[in-house]
Formats: sequence, structure tokens, C-alpha cells
Amino acid sequence: MPEKLLTEPGERRSLLEVLGPGLVTGAADDDPSGIGTYSQVGAQFGYGMAWTMLFGFPLLASIQAICARIGATTGRGIAHNLRRHYPPALLRTMVMLLLIANVINLGADLGAMGAALGLLVPGPVLGFTVAFGVVSILAEVFISYTRYARILKWTTLSLFSYVAVVFVAGVDWGAALRGIVIPSFAFDREHSMALVAVFGTTISPYLFFWQAGQEVEEQHRRHTKPLCIAPRTAGPELKRIRTDTLVGMGFSHLTALFIIIATAATLNAHGVTEVTSAAQAADALRPIAGNLAFALFAIGIIGTGMLAVPVLAGSAAYAVSETFNWTEGLDRKPREAKAFYAVIALATLGGVALNFTGIDPMRALYWAAVVNGLLAPPLMVVTMMIARNPRIMGRLTIPRRLAFGGWLSTAVMWAIALLFLFG
Repeated sequence: MPEKLLTEPGERRSLLEVLGPGLVTGAADDDPSGIGTYSQVGAQFGYGMAWTMLFGFPLLASIQAICARIGATTGRGIAHNLRRHYPPALLRTMVMLLLIANVINLGADLGAMGAALGLLVPGPVLGFTVAFGVVSILAEVFISYTRYARILKWTTLSLFSYVAVVFVAGVDWGAALRGIVIPSFAFDREHSMALVAVFGTTISPYLFFWQAGQEVEEQHRRHTKPLCIAPRTAGPELKRIRTDTLVGMGFSHLTALFIIIATAATLNAHGVTEVTSAAQAADALRPIAGNLAFALFAIGIIGTGMLAVPVLAGSAAYAVSETFNWTEGLDRKPREAKAFYAVIALATLGGVALNFTGIDPMRALYWAAVVNGLLAPPLMVVTMMIARNPRIMGRLTIPRRLAFGGWLSTAVMWAIALLFLFG
């Protein structure tokens, strides 16, 4: 991969500068609840469902690139474009479903982080959960956007812990490679539910809102205008978005693949086929793969949680603020965007509160997957309509190849939603 990429005539930026919203979005996709899902797939089916990561990569990369282009081209997020060009009832329904799903996901992720820290350090799990929630709120509200974006970038390094786990897990690489490149699927309830869980976890609506919103934030930070205003000069920026998204989604899928391989090589190989949480997956690794694998897995849960919680809360804040035309943005001071930051705080505290209700976190996560699975397909249709509409995108409507990828992703998610409902 080249060290420098051309962005403007005569200007070159390092790869670390080019990577931003796409990298963070991709890494946040591997949140603790996602880790729990991938761990369950590896434990239950061994290497047999690893092919879903190879198949899913172009689907996620396509729809996320489209969301990023919408934000960069229009200078507005997904919800803002929905409000300007589509019926209010459609917008409010989707934002409400997003908010519900995000709060449930926040609860599951914060609970998993607290449980993971409890495995490493003796102490009250609920106390750890509250502490993680409070720290996330304070960081998102009071740290400047430039510094916070940099922190989120470096937090993605926590995902490398899962790469390390694979190399101490005793993987049968021949079987793993067959599982990756040769699709294996039985049309029974177990495989169908696993497929729904994997794609419902991987292609999630909150990622759409976050990446589009972050592209708008980047324009504010660099004091640049939306691409639709000067479409002839948009080429280098669209190239940056493409690189950022491909690397970020590739990173996301590679990490998820390593989690499946690691749990297949350890848990499944030793007869452990039921995983109810990411923390349980980490604990189950200890007697099989040793303390190092256990510690790396647990640390990864905490690191990815610190990345995913702000993304979940932030995407909810973008969507709600754009719906009501409130001042928004992480580049704003708290006094300038009180409602925006209030949504971040309330969504995060709502997730914390779920851990005190006695609700089974995996059951809550199941219903979050239901909401996400039902919300994603219609939202993807609307997103594609925005991206192909010259009244919204001007001369920068998405090209045919990207449109094909986006519509294919949409069709797959519709099929999975129908499988979920009627399978």
C-alpha cells in the first residue's frame, strides 16, 4: 500500500491522514455484541460459516461508500437529506427504530465491556459498566473533534488483539481456508438464524448515519465545501473516500474472520458450541487456549467497546438532530449544540440503565437485531434513491458500478430480512 496518496494537485497526504470516517466506521462494526455473534458462529459451526465474511465485504463496502459520498457531496447527513426530500413520516419512523436499536446495542456493548473488565480485574461488573458509560459521554462531549477523531483512529488498533489470538489458537489452516472460499450452508433454522445474525450485525443502519455524518464533520474541520458545489474538483476527494472505505470495511471483515477462526479452532474443536456473550467467549478460551488468548480476547472487547459506544450514541444524535434541524456536530462546543450532546448522553445512559433492569442482554440483543434487520432494507432503498437523484447529488450521482453494488447489497438484506421473518 503506498505511503502517500494524491488528494489535491501538488498536495500529498499520508495514508493515516487519508484514513478516517471509513476506518473508524469499519472498526466500530466489530463492537462487543458483534464479537459475541461472530464467536457464536465460530463455536457452533466451526470454520463452516467463515465464507460469509468474504461474501459480505463488497456488500458492506458498497453501501458505506455510498453513504460517505452522500455526506461529502451534499454536506448533509442521511437524516437531513431524508427530511429535505422525503415524507416526514418515513424519516421519523426510521429514526425512531434506529434510536431504539442503538440504545439496546449500547446496553449490550456496555454490559459486555463491564463483564470483560470483571474477568480481568476483580470488582463490580455493574460499576464497571457505569464507569465505561460515563467516560464515553465525557470524552465525546468535552474532547475537541480533531483530537477525538485521532483517538478513535488509534483505538482501532485494539482489533489487532484478535489477530494475535489466532496465532496462539492452533488453527487448522487447511480447514479454515476451505471454510473461507467454499460456501457451506444448510437450509435449516440453525444456519438461517446464523446468517441473519451475521449480516444483521455486519450491515447495520447506525453505520450509515455515522459515516455520512463524519464526512460532513471532516468538511467542517478542513473548512471545505460540499463536493456538489465544485464537482470538477471532486475526483481526489472521492478517491480518498473510496480508499478509506475499502480499508475500513476490509479491516472490519478481516477482524470478524479472525474471531470466527479463533473460536472455531478453540471452542468448537473442544465441543463448546454455545456462546451467549462476548465475555463468555473470552472466559471459555482460558482453559483451552491459555491465559494469553483469554486476556487478548477480553482486552479486545473493552477496546472495541470504547470505539463502538461513541459511534452508536453519535449516530443516534446525528439522526435525531437532523430530523428536528438542531445544531449538530462533534466539532461544535457543548453550548453550541446542547440538544445534540444531550441525545448522546441520554442514549448512552439509556444503554447503561438497561443493565439494571434484569433484562437478559442476549435477548435484548436479539430484538436489536430484529429492529436493525427490518430497518436496514428500506433505509438502504431510500439511501440508493438519494445517491442516484441528480436533484440531491447534482452531477455527482453514484456511478453504475457502485450503484450495482449498492442495489445488490440492498437485495441481499431484503432476502435476509424475509428469511428472518418467514424462514
